Amino acid sequence: MPTMKKFLFLITALSLFGVSQAQEAASSNAVIKFENTTHAFGTVIEGQIATHEFTFQNTGTEPLVLKNVQASCGCTTPSWPREPIAPGASSKIVVKYDSNGRPGSFNKSVFIFSNGGDVTLNISGNVIREPEKPKSLIINN
Repeated sequence: MPTMKKFLFLITALSLFGVSQAQEAASSNAVIKFENTTHAFGTVIEGQIATHEFTFQNTGTEPLVLKNVQASCGCTTPSWPREPIAPGASSKIVVKYDSNGRPGSFNKSVFIFSNGGDVTLNISGNVIREPEKPKSLIINN
């Protein structure tokens, strides 16, 4: 019978842990709201760092905390505020795309995990090689 008691204790403990986690998520009244969640860079010359700022606001009643921000690949680098965002305040996530050695079209994502909801930002564009300059024509007389 001791194993049955241990089993019931484990089930009860896990259930209580799950309830407390759910209550914590439900009790958060922070809300993250972005002006835009997509940005098209258009044409980017290979080697350039394409940069865009995504502006967001905490439209909730409690401080907003960005727990983590991750890019879908190593060519995209996000930077974000590490301090809590007060209710009603705005801030920015800066996303940089390194086009060096990446000719062609791209579609990348940045994933935001916060106590005010999870959001995915998307950037896109087309990387072209820099056009060659015309060579001078030298005429010898």
